[in-house]
Amino acid sequence: MKKLISYIFLFYAGQTLIAQLYVSPNSYMYVADNYVYVNQDVNIQNSILPNDINGKIYLRNESQLLQGTAGVSGNTGDGKLSIFQEGTHNNYAYNYWCSPVGNGSSAFNPFGVSMLYRPTDLTASTPATLIPTLDGSATNSSLSIASRWVFKFLSSINYSQWFSVGSATNINAGEGFTMKGVSGLDNTTVLDGRLASGLPSGTGVQNNPGSKQRYDFRGKPNDGTIDVTVGSSGSLTLTGNPYPSAINLNLFLLENSGYTVNYITGAYSPGGPVNLLDNTAYFWDQDPSINSHVLTAYAGGYGTYVPNNTNAFSLGTYVAAPWNNYLSDGTQILLPPTFTGSLYERMMTPIGQGFMVKSNSAGGTVKMKNSYRVFRKEGVANNSQFHRSVKPSEFWDEIPNVAGVDYTKHSKKELPQIKIHTLINNAFVKQMALAFNPNTTDGYDPGMDAKSADKNLTSDTYFPLDNKNEYVISTLPFDVEKRIPFAVKCKTRTSFKFMVGSLPNFDLADEIYVYDKETGVYHDIINGYYEVTIDSGTEDRFEITFKDASLSTEDLSNIKSCLVFQDNDSNLLTISNPKLLDLKTCSIYDISGKLIFNTKQLGSNNRYSFPSSSFSDGVYVVKLNTKDNLEITKKIIISKK
Repeated sequence: MKKLISYIFLFYAGQTLIAQLYVSPNSYMYVADNYVYVNQDVNIQNSILPNDINGKIYLRNESQLLQGTAGVSGNTGDGKLSIFQEGTHNNYAYNYWCSPVGNGSSAFNPFGVSMLYRPTDLTASTPATLIPTLDGSATNSSLSIASRWVFKFLSSINYSQWFSVGSATNINAGEGFTMKGVSGLDNTTVLDGRLASGLPSGTGVQNNPGSKQRYDFRGKPNDGTIDVTVGSSGSLTLTGNPYPSAINLNLFLLENSGYTVNYITGAYSPGGPVNLLDNTAYFWDQDPSINSHVLTAYAGGYGTYVPNNTNAFSLGTYVAAPWNNYLSDGTQILLPPTFTGSLYERMMTPIGQGFMVKSNSAGGTVKMKNSYRVFRKEGVANNSQFHRSVKPSEFWDEIPNVAGVDYTKHSKKELPQIKIHTLINNAFVKQMALAFNPNTTDGYDPGMDAKSADKNLTSDTYFPLDNKNEYVISTLPFDVEKRIPFAVKCKTRTSFKFMVGSLPNFDLADEIYVYDKETGVYHDIINGYYEVTIDSGTEDRFEITFKDASLSTEDLSNIKSCLVFQDNDSNLLTISNPKLLDLKTCSIYDISGKLIFNTKQLGSNNRYSFPSSSFSDGVYVVKLNTKDNLEITKKIIISKK
């Protein structure tokens, strides 16, 4: 017999498994700091008598709802599930959303921003006010949303095809939408007056969102298989996580990009029934310093995520967005972007997060499924961040999920990878990633390599994998003898500075160089950077290598022996020279290439120290030259905090 439960004024602070969930009128279910798993449908009943109150489910303190329904949702009732999510409080900045709830009285469970509320305590909220003006605002007593900035984006080959939604309730389940934040700050910490009734510790307070704006999504919970229509090859579609729980984004991308996933081993292989996407998700990021609604003043762009690991339950690769400027029709300005976005963990995509996907077919319907749902609290350490890195341990901790995956048996480590940062015209940083997976090739591998989301940049760097497309993530097998080509392009005379930004899990080689085929010189980019100026056009003369073929074994030994240390407590920079090399010069440069210190004729002492108290906090490059014309480059970080 199925277990059918009606929760009447029940506060719950632990996990529970339920076959079906029925919440009657005048009843509610309250879950704090945990999850509820319902194997089949949820029925939250509405009132039919004048004095009755609709049934409610309150998910608080990052609680989540998992459901095991296969196929179409069986959820019923006009009662409401209530769940919090935070977005930016900057009224000039867009968030990309995908609602976890909808209006259950209509087909496709559509959502509209009129269904957003401002929390006043743990269970009570007041409807947000929708205004036609430019600027939304928030205080400790009000929340006004500028509905003119609510748009959805349905399958287009460029970014100009946005459809205004405004205050309408026509955003179907699985469709993403944009909404700008609000000015001001509602920093109310919502309290529950029933604390004295003996509730479990921690259930009575919802944490202050700090610099974020809290929204209360109220409606019928989305559930089951949700169809998302995508257009012809190259078309972008704004979608996102449509459930009141986190999802494993890898599974959604892989199974809709022609892969079959083994839910026990995590292995995946080509040959899946659906092959509509290019296995990549694009996440909007925006310069928070922008204070204008004028599109030409915007600076923003798309970060890129691909689940290119050897296991579907391991972290994929993400590179941050370069921030572009835009014309009034939505196309990108052919000028250099101004900066670079932030890094976020993307695999465990949190509640409400929207993202773009790209079609690689004639079009069709991709599937979002309950089997992708997991209970994963939001935060860096949990690899789940809403458009807002702790060193990961080898394996996941226990993650409740619908598919029955034992995550504790799977490593969550990222692939060994090299994040290459290119500082372009000292104006912005373009990030690229080389990831190393033995199951790939040196060329283009469907689903393993990711194209740049921003092909129209005036100045750019990329991996030319198939001689025409521009890739921001390249996944290939590692070989220390390998020479990996990459290219640059620019419309006008432009400077490029190449350096290693980070090395997640990378211990496959001690050296990384940029080899310039035109000059025949190798440049160490782990300890320093290589700067080159290109007049205009496209140059594919560069390679990433793991050896400097011009150096002898003795030269390599001498370079490795010479060490540079920065003691931030004593404000001293120290050079250790155990082989007593005859040092001709010592030069120190800031990250922009400006020379800030130089001394000559150091001699062959075994140690040198220089005061660094006059240096500002930042990254510096120390270059040593020997009498034998050997150049030794080291990178240091100065921090006086």
